[in-house]
Amino acid sequence: MQPIIRRSPATALTWACAALVAVSVPLPAQAPPPQAQQPPQGQTTAGPGQPGQGERGRGLTTFPAQQRPLADQAVLTRGKGLYDVYCRSCHGADLRGGDQGGPNLLRSPVALNDADGEAIGPVVREGRQTPGMPMMPAIKLAPGDVNAVAAYVRSILATASRQGGPPPGPPPVLKVLVGDAAAGQRYFAAKCSACHVPTGDLKGVGAKYPDATTLQNTWVAGGGGGRGGRGGPPVPAPAARSVTATVTTPDGQRAEGRLVRMDDFIVVIEMEDGMQLSFRRDGEVPRIEVRDPLEGHRKLLVEYTDKDIHDVSAFLATLK
Repeated sequence: MQPIIRRSPATALTWACAALVAVSVPLPAQAPPPQAQQPPQGQTTAGPGQPGQGERGRGLTTFPAQQRPLADQAVLTRGKGLYDVYCRSCHGADLRGGDQGGPNLLRSPVALNDADGEAIGPVVREGRQTPGMPMMPAIKLAPGDVNAVAAYVRSILATASRQGGPPPGPPPVLKVLVGDAAAGQRYFAAKCSACHVPTGDLKGVGAKYPDATTLQNTWVAGGGGGRGGRGGPPVPAPAARSVTATVTTPDGQRAEGRLVRMDDFIVVIEMEDGMQLSFRRDGEVPRIEVRDPLEGHRKLLVEYTDKDIHDVSAFLATLK
């Protein structure tokens, strides 16, 4: 069975460029795009906490209803205190919903379209029953207090990210290294030592990934290098992650390269020089041997327990 030879990407690109040159015709010069209109004198292009028009979809001309000046800090402080007392248990500390099942105010049309308490005020004073949500009781607050709560809600909305995401805040600190390094070493010896060696390809991996979260995510996903076989030299990471295949035709010819595609009808491999070879498939002919260095990692994904992951992470962190 003879392979179907495909041109390398570089050769194909050369022929495509030649064809373009052959059929190209001069085009009329295009006029420069019209200059964008400047906002009127004294008018800003974004509200407090909002990016300017340089960020798509956040300019004043796009969402003017949600971009307003903030109230005085004293009003915001009072509004936050009232929100924490009357609203936080239902709507959450960051307005995204609390333990008692209140809706996400960052996506609420009432909150988004409130200008000075005229939309939020009636809901606070009269309560509300939304289908599928717990009943919100009426809250007895003075008009000034209602406006302060509304102003505080708007101040949080001004800092929220797109699509109703949470307001910015300090990044969460995750304590990842909580496992038993000795238990992780035993697990590694039983499950991982066929492909990896702590004093070989994984030497210094704890120093290479000082951030514990990155270290854990990397080894679970099968990142980094490996070995071509037990006792062999380390293999660079890109080569270690490549899926390769050896195709043997009925007349004994063999071709080996990176696996590009394989289905019931065809197998395509790429040689070192970029040339691609395609072979028609008819059942088990030609014979194909596929080598996937990440196959072991994928099989272990359904076996790992949380303890196993934390233990192995703790062990790998000791490999400085």
